[in-house]
Amino acid sequence: MIRIANAQLWVHDQDEALAFYTDKLGMEVRADVTLAEMGDFRWLTVGPAGQPDFAIVLMAIPGPPVMDPETAEQVGTLVAKGFAGTVFLTTDDCQASYEELMARGVEFTEQPEERPYGIDSGFRDPSGNSLRLTEVRLPASV
Repeated sequence: MIRIANAQLWVHDQDEALAFYTDKLGMEVRADVTLAEMGDFRWLTVGPAGQPDFAIVLMAIPGPPVMDPETAEQVGTLVAKGFAGTVFLTTDDCQASYEELMARGVEFTEQPEERPYGIDSGFRDPSGNSLRLTEVRLPASV
């Protein structure tokens, strides 16, 4: 059976991203390992409490030899604009979670709003990555 274990987000500053995902979103650190033999490459992952089989990799935008400077700059620009991917978070109560995250300092780009699939809101992390917070209400089976 194939399962999803990790998803990756590019981040401009791993320490800033770590603080945001743990302090503001309440996620747990899953791995924080620096490999000296790989030029001090840092493998940093976080994940939702109570969901141990999934983690988000907070990956620094690399330079050469992985990415040439022009590509790294383009990736950084797309991330900052919120167009390098989206993480979808679910909650049982979007309004309550929205208020809790606002109290922790999360700045939302969209307030909770009724949609055909439930209640949905949006915010971005310090690097610009887009995150959605949704209270899913699937239609009843027919």
